[in-house]
Amino acid sequence: MRAVTITSHGGIEGLEIREVADAPRATADRVLVRVRAAGLNRADILQRMGRYPAPPGYPQDIAGLEFAGEVTEVGDDARRWKVGNRVFGITGGGAQAEFVNVPESTLAEIPLNLNWAEAASIPEVFMTAHDALFTQCGLQLGERVLIHAAGSGVGTAASQLVRASGAFAYGTSRTAEKLERAKEFGLTDSVVVDGDAMQFADAVKRWTNQTGVNVILDLVGAAYLRANLEALATRGRLIFVGTTGGAKAEIDFSIVMGKRLRIMGTSLRTRSIAEKATATQLFAQQVVPLLASGAVRPVIDGVFKMDDVRAAHQRLESNESFGKVVLMID
Repeated sequence: MRAVTITSHGGIEGLEIREVADAPRATADRVLVRVRAAGLNRADILQRMGRYPAPPGYPQDIAGLEFAGEVTEVGDDARRWKVGNRVFGITGGGAQAEFVNVPESTLAEIPLNLNWAEAASIPEVFMTAHDALFTQCGLQLGERVLIHAAGSGVGTAASQLVRASGAFAYGTSRTAEKLERAKEFGLTDSVVVDGDAMQFADAVKRWTNQTGVNVILDLVGAAYLRANLEALATRGRLIFVGTTGGAKAEIDFSIVMGKRLRIMGTSLRTRSIAEKATATQLFAQQVVPLLASGAVRPVIDGVFKMDDVRAAHQRLESNESFGKVVLMID
């Protein structure tokens, strides 16, 4: 089969489309999926650079954490899917190839109103946002959520889910243009952070009459930690889903203790199959119906052919993208 292959770590010149060994046949509870499209994530860029290897058991030279396609073969113990079903899901790696072999429990059915590119742009960002906000942070009706990098794939997914749940979303970004575009996805208010992170902490105080937000979904990390603690309300929850702004920072425990805060981190890629299955089941139950009805929708920045994967990486690395970058695997 053909696959996006990492031939050397570093720049985009290390990406090539090559013929590789076919994905394993479907046995036991496994399912073989003919991939039609795959989402591109920053984890793929880090893997290409040699800074984020795939978990054990997944190909180190083929990136890809999310995909959409059709079932071509099911194992003897698989009961949920039939050949021809349109499915999407997550995996620890190897999705940017013509075929992927995954446990049946990590798949969900694609709503009829979504095409391949739209479907492939959904699993990683919507599952990440849903899991972080509702499973980990227990977001409740009427609460306030601050979303950093509001124009990213996870950001646009999160703001839509917050709105659909009856909570209120606020956003940050380094550019005003992205925040303006993000308004339609449910932001109540937003602020550009172009240097001092305390800009958003001060804005939160204005928006909430000094109360603070209940939940912060942080894709930035270290650079925003101090301001995050200032912006949280009493018994607030801070969850890290990215570290684009650094992974190490000093923390003022007196604020954490005084406000009785909860600080968490999450990653779908490193979870066990059982944990991925749980996240997928909740996604299928609570998010897929919203996608089917149009209450929430995928946000796509650009769609690239598999042979143009280098250009796709350049687009995502430029930080100019809004929403998801998708590869068509044909």
